[in-house]
Amino acid sequence: MIRDEAKLRAHYADPPEGICLEDIDLDRMPRHVSFIMDGNGRWAQARGLPRSRGHAAGVNSLREVVTTSVRLGIDVLSAYAFSTENWRRSQEEVELLMHLFATTLVNELPLFHQENVRLRFLGDISQLPQKTREVFEQGLSETEDHDGMTFALAVNYGSRAELVRAARLLANDVAAGKLDAEQIDEDLFADRLYTCGLPDPELLVRTSGELRLSNYLLWQLAYTEIFVTDVLWPDFTKWDYLRAIRAYQGRDRRFGGVNTA
Repeated sequence: MIRDEAKLRAHYADPPEGICLEDIDLDRMPRHVSFIMDGNGRWAQARGLPRSRGHAAGVNSLREVVTTSVRLGIDVLSAYAFSTENWRRSQEEVELLMHLFATTLVNELPLFHQENVRLRFLGDISQLPQKTREVFEQGLSETEDHDGMTFALAVNYGSRAELVRAARLLANDVAAGKLDAEQIDEDLFADRLYTCGLPDPELLVRTSGELRLSNYLLWQLAYTEIFVTDVLWPDFTKWDYLRAIRAYQGRDRRFGGVNTA
């Protein structure tokens, strides 16, 4: 994606101590950055607030991450918003989240238009409440012609369910005579995943200090660099994003080989 250098410099003006834009190499940016947004509930609890306030505060961080990704020239941004396991939460919290998803998307569509962001969803959104699903479909329709950054939001997503779905799709093709089982390889399998057509994440950022993948993009994260921060998601800023990029650029990415340089 083409980066607007002037907007980037303005976005990262007045740096705090310990980090600045010059700390990263703009020619070695990851193409795809993914986020596990964690810590909304703990953020609210620490302030004596209901969990709903934490989720609402997390929207502000997501907005900043979207804008920052555009400024940095990231091709694909993905974020884990609601897992298949999250249906186990209280009905009140699930309903609140579904309402928040719908209202947030409506509110953020002007930003997506302004920044030329194309929206995409990972997961089975057909199972969402009708109102939420209709708003999601509206967002897909209104941004389908945008050719800037792709923003892929994982909602009702679980990686194990995604892998089973891909296996079923391939099995159906074999049973229908459209495909020979011997033809199945990694590329064909990847084509049946929700992320079909997207590059695998090169950097995964998880907030709140949790050290697990939580059933997220298990296939796609095979060679992804992982950055974990203790910062809770509602407190995550563009400067924390820069720290994650700096850490990524300090890694030796060998993909199973040996660096002979």
